[in-house]
This record gives sequence, C-alpha cells and structure tokens, in this order.
Amino acid sequence: MSGYRYWSDRIAALDPVRDHEEIYRISAGHEFPWDYTRALEFALFRTYCVPSISALLDATREFRDRPQRRYDDTALLMAEIAAHGYDSPRGKEALRVINRMHGRYAISNDDMLYVLSTFIYDPIDWLARYGWRPLAEAEKMAAFHYYREVGHRMGIREIPSLFEEFREFKASYETSKFIYSDTNRRVGEYTVGLFAAWFPRPLRPLARLGVRSMLDPLMLTAFGFRAAPRWVTAAGAGTLRLRGRLLGLGRRAGAIRPRKISRLAQEAKNRTYPGYPTGYRPGDLGAPEPPGDLDARWLRPRAGA
Repeated sequence: MSGYRYWSDRIAALDPVRDHEEIYRISAGHEFPWDYTRALEFALFRTYCVPSISALLDATREFRDRPQRRYDDTALLMAEIAAHGYDSPRGKEALRVINRMHGRYAISNDDMLYVLSTFIYDPIDWLARYGWRPLAEAEKMAAFHYYREVGHRMGIREIPSLFEEFREFKASYETSKFIYSDTNRRVGEYTVGLFAAWFPRPLRPLARLGVRSMLDPLMLTAFGFRAAPRWVTAAGAGTLRLRGRLLGLGRRAGAIRPRKISRLAQEAKNRTYPGYPTGYRPGDLGAPEPPGDLDARWLRPRAGA
C-alpha cells in the first residue's frame, strides 16, 4: 500500500460488519477529520429542528448559558468512543457519561433514534457533496454498523437492521417532525451565535450568513430563519467543492500524504478543555445537573419514585 490510496487499500481489505470500528476510525480520523467534524456539527444542528428536542434543550438553558461547553462535551465524548472503541475503558467511560446525561431527562426513544441516524447519514451526504472523494460502500456500511452498536450501548431501542430502512426513517422523521417552534428558533440562534463566535468579531456577521446558507428549506422553515442570498449559498457550496477537488488533486499528485496519526480526540485547540486529552478523562466531561427550577415534565422519573 502506498500513495494516496494507502487508507483506501486498507479499508478494501477489511469487512464492514466485522471491522466496522477500524473502518470508521480510518474514515473519521485519518481520511476526513475536518469533513467529519463539520458534518457532525451540522448533524447536531439539524436535530434542533425537532420541537421536542429543542424544547428540552431550551428548558435546561445549557445552550443559552454554556453553548461552547455543550458543544465540546458532545464532540469529545463521541470522539473518545470512536478513537478508543466503544468497549475500551475510555470508550465505556464516555458512554457512561453520555448515558448519565441522557438518563436524567424524559427523552423519547424516537428522538434518540433520530439523532443517532444523523450521525450516520449526514457525514455520508456531506462527503458526497464536498469530500475529496466520496465514501466507499464499505465506509458507509461500517458507519451504519458502528453507530448501531453505539446506539445499543446507549439503550436506544428498535434501531433498524438495514441501512436503507434507517435512512428512510430519518427522511420520514424530518418530513413529519421539522415544524417551526419558538424553541427551535432560540436554540438555533444560540448555535449560530456559537459558530460565529469562532471567528474574529468583524467576520461574525458573515459567518452567521454563511451558516444560514448551509441550511436546506426544511431547516430554514423549522428554525424560522430567512434564506441567505443565493449568491452566498452558491459561493459557500462552491468553495467547499473546490476545497475537496484541490485536496483530491494534492493526494493524487503526492503533494498531500495520507495522514498517519488520527485526529480523533486529539484536538489541542479545544476551547473548554485546553490541550485535551492531556490531563483529562472522559469522566471530566459532561453537562452539570439539571437546574433546580426545571419543570418536572422534562425529568425522567427516578426508579422506585
């Protein structure tokens, strides 16, 4: 194995069912770390179009008061599971934190199932549009099997056993559940503000416009956002496609070598936990206890209560 096909050749030698963790780790950590990060950011953003999801997030006030920590906790915990394996000590610790966080609240199985589906299909669709190459069939199937296993360990029930069946569930859920609500808009505005805050202040209005340009009509309606001007949408999509083409040319020409060190859970520029993972463990992450004045309808009844 050599040249730009180094990891593609490795993936081709693996089985997407048996070796799904390794294939997913290669895709997300070696081949497409930037794209996976961006795609998963928008995947989570997409889930806030469901009023039952946004209403709970709005009620906890986490997105209003600590949006960066909320983002970092989610991103790092999911990266820990991918980097080390869902049955590794660090992976199990990350899953315990996630399950403890979710276990406090009354979240429907269907909402959990929908969020899980976005982690599979949004990166696949993103890379088909903007990647330096589309995902191979083995990578798509590996992502499907990987997240099914993660979902089982999160206690999510009735996860479809077929790739296309789960994709159809996702599409149907969006068609029926993406409905405007004030909580959608508030959580959406907090999230757009978070993304914009990553840029220097003079560029933040443009960043907000850029985020809106990435939203499809269903999302715009559910958030109550105005569509960005067509030229902004075209320029943003064109820039991302150009980036993908240039990376592909650089790979094929040998100017960009295959990444040998995974980027998963190795983000030194993390804003909440500087230098993570040095000095931290997954158990250090996670949202605080629910606010004391949170309406009881949002809380899962305690066992025996």
